[in-house]
Amino acid sequence: MAFEEMWRDLAPVGRSASSGGYFRQPWTSAESELRSWFAEECAARGLVVETDGIGNQVAWWEPSSGARPGDKGVLTGSHLDSVLDGGAYDGPLGVASALAAVDALRARGFEPVRPIGIGVFVEEEGSRFGRACLGSRLVTGATTWEQAKELRDRDGVFLADAISAAGLDPARSLLDLDRVGAFVELHVEQGRDLVDRDVAVGLASEIWPHGRWRFDFAGEANHAGSTRMEDRHDPMLTYAMTALAANKQARISGQRATFGRITVEPNGTNAVPSLVTAWLDARASSDEALATLVEAVERQAHDRADRDGTSLDVTAESVSGSVAFDPALAARLAGLAGWPVIPTQAGHDAGILSDAGVPTAMVFVRNPTGVSHSPDEHAETADCLDGVDALADVLAELAGSGAPA
Repeated sequence: MAFEEMWRDLAPVGRSASSGGYFRQPWTSAESELRSWFAEECAARGLVVETDGIGNQVAWWEPSSGARPGDKGVLTGSHLDSVLDGGAYDGPLGVASALAAVDALRARGFEPVRPIGIGVFVEEEGSRFGRACLGSRLVTGATTWEQAKELRDRDGVFLADAISAAGLDPARSLLDLDRVGAFVELHVEQGRDLVDRDVAVGLASEIWPHGRWRFDFAGEANHAGSTRMEDRHDPMLTYAMTALAANKQARISGQRATFGRITVEPNGTNAVPSLVTAWLDARASSDEALATLVEAVERQAHDRADRDGTSLDVTAESVSGSVAFDPALAARLAGLAGWPVIPTQAGHDAGILSDAGVPTAMVFVRNPTGVSHSPDEHAETADCLDGVDALADVLAELAGSGAPA
């Protein structure tokens, strides 16, 4: 099958020999190889890829009789980048499935009335420049180039320089969404809802609001041996108690809070640190619940800083409000095969396009363990193929027989 062949081609790209996880950061050699792979797969199907100034890609399958005046197309696809040491399925499954869905539709003899586009958005994970869904944010105007170009990665490289070094021209125009009448993103489920329901495919109802906050804990560097415990102004202690407070606040409220990344200065084994910077990822069932959660963590962090003789600055780096996908569209698509409609706690490009006013739906494929953002992320081939068929059905519904998207 074409899907399985594509998956074998994708498997080695950016994979760590030691962990088995993926390092497919944007504007790197691995990501460049993936963009070339996508262009080759599209060319094999007679589709011409358009690449914009930052690396977003789209290829359109046009109706043989030409698009009717005023008709907008149906865009599908996802992303090819990964988190650090991530899994194989988060993102690439949606891209490979979109290509395979076009194959399936052609095998059925289907001819679109509206154009069908296959797209790839860059820096969806925010793993390099800290801004999740950056490619789709720039395309929709949710983030401006003036705001984005000064972003730096962990090595201090500016976003604009990284894009230029990848052979792209950030001065060129971005993808044009004016011709997009609907967006459908297929994604591996990041959770166990479909496992518990014992079904292979589902649709999204909403995305929980979520964001990333940088906590800068400042103290006083000193000698680890000669400085009495009571004389210290140790920001590591303030951070440690804040991480525990975040865990407790999330648990008692049924929300999510994670400190998964920290940097320490001067980062010496025998020195009390002068600065600890930590990033909080927080997610909640509503905008109000998210604000309450973050405020509670900040309040306890400041209280602890006062006791430790340290200081704290908190900066919101990336915050996305709740996204409710078009319920009429979800109900229409669910009616094709009785697929369940479920929420997700993970952010996606689909959420950004939905916020921009594009009618949007998501198709989820069962994840047998629920593990994601990890080398252990997985989906069974049979479920992936069910996902391809489901996506093909959705595209046929939206792009066929003149049905409005």
